[in-house]
Amino acid sequence: MTGARTASALRDFLADEAAGGIVLIGAATLAMIAANSPLADAYFHALHIETGPVIAPAIGPMTVHLWINDALMALFFLLVGLEIKRELIGGERASAERRRLPMIAAAAGMICPALLYLAITGGAATLRPGWAIPAATDIAFAIGVLALLGPRIPPSLKLFLTTVAIVDDMGAVAIIAVFYSHGLVLLGLAGAAMVAGGMALMNRFGVVRLWPYLIGFVLLWVLVLMSGVHATIAGVVTAMLIPIGTDDASPLHRLEHALSPWVAFAIVPLFGFANAGVALGGTSLAIFAEPLVLGIALALFLGKQIGIFGSVRIAVRLGVARAPGGASWAQIYGVALLAGIGFTMSLFIGGLAFPGDDAMMDEVKIGVLAGSVLSAVVGFLVLRFAPSETHAR
Repeated sequence: MTGARTASALRDFLADEAAGGIVLIGAATLAMIAANSPLADAYFHALHIETGPVIAPAIGPMTVHLWINDALMALFFLLVGLEIKRELIGGERASAERRRLPMIAAAAGMICPALLYLAITGGAATLRPGWAIPAATDIAFAIGVLALLGPRIPPSLKLFLTTVAIVDDMGAVAIIAVFYSHGLVLLGLAGAAMVAGGMALMNRFGVVRLWPYLIGFVLLWVLVLMSGVHATIAGVVTAMLIPIGTDDASPLHRLEHALSPWVAFAIVPLFGFANAGVALGGTSLAIFAEPLVLGIALALFLGKQIGIFGSVRIAVRLGVARAPGGASWAQIYGVALLAGIGFTMSLFIGGLAFPGDDAMMDEVKIGVLAGSVLSAVVGFLVLRFAPSETHAR
């Protein structure tokens, strides 16, 4: 029964992500239309309306944009954390052998883009903070593209791509916590540690009602925001402290199922709409030669495929891990290409790397969009025409 529940959970997850990815594509398209239409002034003004209050003096009054990026995205990271915990403890990747190949691929798929970005940008001090922008895969966008291909894609490849994306989400969370947290306020950090400790004790003593953990999550979010650590980390920390059981009635499974549709169909598309808009008026094709744009676009398109596909070939050749069952090397290469879709997390990290710099953020958006669209289109074409009868060995 556990295996059947796990398979059902995976199908539900992939269905939500696929449909949500298509909605996300639509939201990003609407953002680009709004930013380049007579509605542009209203679009940008609405995002920066001050709504208050001042929770963290370092960031000032809360705006619509901050509520989306710092508050709603904390729920996105809460769901990411729940997915990570489920996969590592009770999911299809619970065993070390099954985790090995996706973890190798995810690590190489983060390192290669970062190195390529630094090489293309020449290590310029002003651009160096953006090294992590091409690090993570947008799981909703990538699964959305896979959904367009229907049954021609083996389930093993869908699971492989999902696991790679979840693992590099873990890496992105660690990167945000270590490299993009500044000016730590020890009082806020101490308060956050106390709240997290309280939730850990609730877990330890068998508290299975969700509402105490959700109250803890809100308190933790406020304290982490005040501390200078990026507030979305509160979502991942909370997820790690919520009890998990062997059936769908466990607190973790109930919260994951409740959050998933809201994140897929509301929060992530809203984030895409609020962050993808870039005014292209007066912009020429020369923008693609700018080091920041070129570095991000090529790191996503080339860095991801080189890191993931290359590491998988080496790991399988050396006998370290087995290739996904029922898939050809051409199909594995196509999935490696789709991993270059870095939309949501790339835009998110871009905002942390270049805070308050609208000109650089426009270049980040163009680079992310170019690299992600190129990865999506080429990956789709490779998978559409890839032979499936020759299994990878």
